[in-house]
Amino acid sequence: MDYIFFDFNGTLVDDVDLCLDLLNQMLVFCNHKPVDKKKYLDIFTFPVKEYYIKAGFDFSVDSWDDLASFFVKEYSRLNINCKLFHDVKETLFRLKSEGKHLFVLSASEKSMLLDQLEKYGILEYFDEVLGKDNYYAEGKEILGINFMKKHNLDRSKCVFVGDTLHDEETSRAMGIKCYLVSRGHQSKEVLNTSNSRVFSSFEEIEF
Repeated sequence: MDYIFFDFNGTLVDDVDLCLDLLNQMLVFCNHKPVDKKKYLDIFTFPVKEYYIKAGFDFSVDSWDDLASFFVKEYSRLNINCKLFHDVKETLFRLKSEGKHLFVLSASEKSMLLDQLEKYGILEYFDEVLGKDNYYAEGKEILGINFMKKHNLDRSKCVFVGDTLHDEETSRAMGIKCYLVSRGHQSKEVLNTSNSRVFSSFEEIEF
């Protein structure tokens, strides 16, 4: 693989516990029962609104806009406490040393992505950071498809590394291979329903 796309949340940075904590704060505030980590990993999906319903929200009475606003505000404030997975820096350094082209492809807002990547000291490894221009912009499938077209990349030499079934859907839309890592926002059992190879860490992947 010459061109490697990485999802960010749950793939490079371990932010699962933060997202679970914020979800439970919102559930309790709306008088719903909190969920444990196992349930979170089993129900997490895209679009996010769908997994919120599975978590227990009732949007006939709960305000989606208020919840989304709270999450974005609190995640932006608290993500500084999250850490990269243990093998991320070593893997990025090795791949870059081998002449690979590395990209971040995420549904997160681009300016926040850039801030996080710089904070973690890994921004320098990426040729391009693909994120949304605002919180309501197009999803990462469109970002990925447009990037592939713009640069006319050889699909047979591209792979997308992510942690959710949505990442597989994104890779399929882009026409490229997908590797999934089962330490992010969806359980291994959920990921095993995909058509992609599932790994427990970057150390298992031969790029």
